[in-house]
Amino acid sequence: MQRYPLSAKYALVIGSVAIDKVATPDGQSGKVLGGAASYASIACSYFAPTRMVGIVGSDFPEAHLERYRSHNIDLDGLVVDPSGKTFFWSGRYRDNFSGRDTLELGLNVFEKFSPTLPTAYRSTPFVMLGAIQPSLQLHVIDQLLKKPRKPFILADTFDHWITAAPAELAKMMKKVDMLVINEDESLLLTGERNVVNAGALLRKMGPKIVVIKKGANGAALFHTAGYFAIPAYPITKLVDPTGAGDSFAGAIIGYLAALNRTDFSALKRALAYATAVASLTVESFSVDRLSDAGKATIDQRYRTMIDITRF
Repeated sequence: MQRYPLSAKYALVIGSVAIDKVATPDGQSGKVLGGAASYASIACSYFAPTRMVGIVGSDFPEAHLERYRSHNIDLDGLVVDPSGKTFFWSGRYRDNFSGRDTLELGLNVFEKFSPTLPTAYRSTPFVMLGAIQPSLQLHVIDQLLKKPRKPFILADTFDHWITAAPAELAKMMKKVDMLVINEDESLLLTGERNVVNAGALLRKMGPKIVVIKKGANGAALFHTAGYFAIPAYPITKLVDPTGAGDSFAGAIIGYLAALNRTDFSALKRALAYATAVASLTVESFSVDRLSDAGKATIDQRYRTMIDITRF
């Protein structure tokens, strides 16, 4: 059982839970556990007690539930809808992982997903909103208790919502503390190719803290206290990048919840831990490597990140 520091607070992750089928230039996965909430919750659970909100269908394997339980993830917010099947995604990565194509997409029970938080979840002090519809992100925000302390909210999004729901996305961004997105998404939102300029523009849209993920080139943090950049962890074998961004964000919210701090210093260390966690995710299909690696391996990679960035 993972032991958390005395300072640790609960973290809440809301997002998709899926069955994935992934093809890469080097292999295929078969049907495996996927979804943003899966990756983020497992990553988060290494640092802080974690609650997960999502929906699955009648076909969701018990083995996947056991995977969550092995990380002591609170599943009171995971709805099992017997009327349909679990969200399904099948995709193929192109040569050199230069992009990916969706081969099959079945929203299934996720199409009706409208998160209702259990009462105990509404006072969770650290919250991650996965890249679900902005309207649903706002729906969750409205359920969170603002007293005695407003929760710290990290949000993710992706390109479809940027183009399909810009008004709702803009409203959501004004209500969150931190935005974590990739370079392509920052370009769509700001029209700015320069990451430094894009980060400044994104902060003007609402979130005071912005992280732009740059894939193999690391990540950049924008904060009132300054700018910070970190490289990617030097992996030697890329198996499947699916879920790396979700585990990255999950590790950030988990580490901040563990410290019960969100200052610039804590955020910089959170990015180093998140980079270590994401590096594990890409070393296997699904959550296998992320789930099995253990906290000692994450700590070792964190120390490597310190070594390769110190001069």
